[in-house]
Amino acid sequence: QVQLVESGGGLVQAGGSLRLSCAASGSSFSIDAMGWYRQAPGKQRELVARLSSGGTTNYADSVKGRFTISRDNAKNTVYLQMNSLKPEDTAVYYCNIVVPNRWGFMNYWGQGTQVTVSS
Repeated sequence: QVQLVESGGGLVQAGGSLRLSCAASGSSFSIDAMGWYRQAPGKQRELVARLSSGGTTNYADSVKGRFTISRDNAKNTVYLQMNSLKPEDTAVYYCNIVVPNRWGFMNYWGQGTQVTVSS
């Protein structure tokens, strides 16, 4: 089993910044990809940013130029740097990792961390 621990959420003013962290731990495993998703009240969960094992990134159009995803392989940790935050960024943010196994792959999710941006 793989456990994900998220941190870094909170309340900020519009225009402010936050950095989310997600650390993975457990038995020996390799990570194919890591990413961040978010879900606002009444909305579907959506992809915010994704980082492949090869370093390829994908961002939602709404966050391009403001958010940056990165990882520290030695620490099995993925980060989401969020700048120029807007009230519409308010949501619960979830960390996700994709782990290959003998049958295919498994998805693991963090517990979620609340990000609230005030106007």
